[in-house]
This record gives sequence, C-alpha cells and structure tokens, in this order.
Amino acid sequence: MTKSDSKNTRAVELGRYIAQSECTVRDAAKHFCLGKSTVHKDVTERLARIEPELYERVRKILDYHLSVRHLRGGEATKQKCTKSRLIE
Repeated sequence: MTKSDSKNTRAVELGRYIAQSECTVRDAAKHFCLGKSTVHKDVTERLARIEPELYERVRKILDYHLSVRHLRGGEATKQKCTKSRLIE
C-alpha cells in the first residue's frame, strides 16, 4: 500500500465516521488521534476526489457545524461565567 493509498483510505474512514456520527472535525480528530487540520484536509479535499457522494453528506454536516459555531461559543462562555460566579 502506497502512502497516497493510506491517505485516501484514511479520508474515506474519516468521512464515514463523520457522516455516521454527525460529529465535528475536532471530535473526529480526537477519535482518530489526528490533528484538526489533517482531518479537515482529508474530508474537504481528498474525499471530494475519491467519493463525491460521501463528500456531499460530510459537507452538509460540516456546514451545519459552521453555522452554529457562534452559538456553541456563546453557550460555552455563558457556562464559564456562571461557573466562575458560583466559585466566588
């Protein structure tokens, strides 16, 4: 198996995992012990060339996560502030 074959296989595995679990790039990176940049490159660039249908499913999930990112950040900040007020 060549290096590019293993990267292509990894991209497909990542795509299937994200499509099945509807997780974020960060969650997939943790699950596969990879960097976020590696996961993002695999599922946005490599996967588009290898399996276009899977890429489209993954792209929809990633677009959704991008659209709610600001809400998650606000919620995390709210919880952090609430937690710090309870400690004081």
